[in-house]
Amino acid sequence: MRARGTTRSVSYILALFLFVTACGDRSSEPPASGPKTLPKSGAPRISIIQAPVAVRDRVRIDRVAVHVVPEVVTAPGEVALDLKQVAKITSRIEGQVDKIHVQLGDRVKPRQPLAAISSLQFDQLIEEYLVSKAQADVAENSFRRTEKLRAEDIVSERKLIEDKGRYLETKARYQHVREKLLNMGTLADELYQLEHGSHMEGHRYTLTSPIAGTVVAQHIVRGQGVAPGNELFEVVDTSRVWVFANLPIEQARKFKEGDEGTILPKGGEPVTAPLTYLAPVADETTRTIRVRFEVANQPHRLRPREYVDVQLAIASPPTLAIPVSALTVVDNVRGVFVQRETGYTFVPIEVGREGGGWIEVRKGLSEGEPVVVDGVFDLKNVLLKEHIGSGEGG
Repeated sequence: MRARGTTRSVSYILALFLFVTACGDRSSEPPASGPKTLPKSGAPRISIIQAPVAVRDRVRIDRVAVHVVPEVVTAPGEVALDLKQVAKITSRIEGQVDKIHVQLGDRVKPRQPLAAISSLQFDQLIEEYLVSKAQADVAENSFRRTEKLRAEDIVSERKLIEDKGRYLETKARYQHVREKLLNMGTLADELYQLEHGSHMEGHRYTLTSPIAGTVVAQHIVRGQGVAPGNELFEVVDTSRVWVFANLPIEQARKFKEGDEGTILPKGGEPVTAPLTYLAPVADETTRTIRVRFEVANQPHRLRPREYVDVQLAIASPPTLAIPVSALTVVDNVRGVFVQRETGYTFVPIEVGREGGGWIEVRKGLSEGEPVVVDGVFDLKNVLLKEHIGSGEGG
């Protein structure tokens, strides 16, 4: 009985020893072959990506190199009219609108007629002008004749002085009326024609545009009475506009008048323009500095009161950089695809400032390394497909 129990115990211990040995041998076996991956929170660690021919054809390589990466300041802005390009046309005389030559939206040239106004006051001014002109001419002729007679000692000195005084008085009256008409918009050519018998049609007062531009406001209709100071038309020229933005004081200190800025319209092409004004006083509420750009807007791409973005670049020392198009994100890791002898590999990098289409490389790449700048999206799809495939295989 005792020998049989001892034999059973030895058999149990031997079986247990063989089981433990077998388990140890299984744990030492190498894992199944396949691509290695990071934990789920990291980017795939597939050493080399074998891209199809169609993908390789879309790939473009650029070398990591030293570039100037400007610090870019962006601020919201608004397009405004250049006040030098705005004209509010008012009547300078009382009267009644007899004819309107333009309408809202019309393009006009300098001195182009806008409206004709019938005015009794204007008629009286024309009459006064013609009378004063005639009196000045008579007085001048008399004075010139007296000068000749005095030279021959035929008339007295007193007569010469009286005729000269009368001439100067009538000439001053004539010039005064003439200036009134010129200031009202009457052309010198029109006055010349008036003096030589070509009377203006009904002596109507004609409103003209002082600038070239577009009629954007019309406040009169035919038959309406007008008075001096009434705004009748507004003409604007948007071939040059202003763009305003507000910068924090610490950023505004980095710029000066003449610096080049970029205007970014929503859905439009960027426009470059010089910085022409920095407010000398900060805004009381926002503590920001108002800046202004003067923009050549010949194709009329920018519209006054339109919202835009404004960018200003601060020059910085050259640094190691890559095109922005090379950067991508895989599993929340920022990096680039680097070309190797047998394919491409994803390399995580640490980046810095961005500007001018470049982004600073702080860690992860060396100068001269070939990085993919076009075709990044295609390579990323290949990488993710291999990553998913390797995960399903495990």
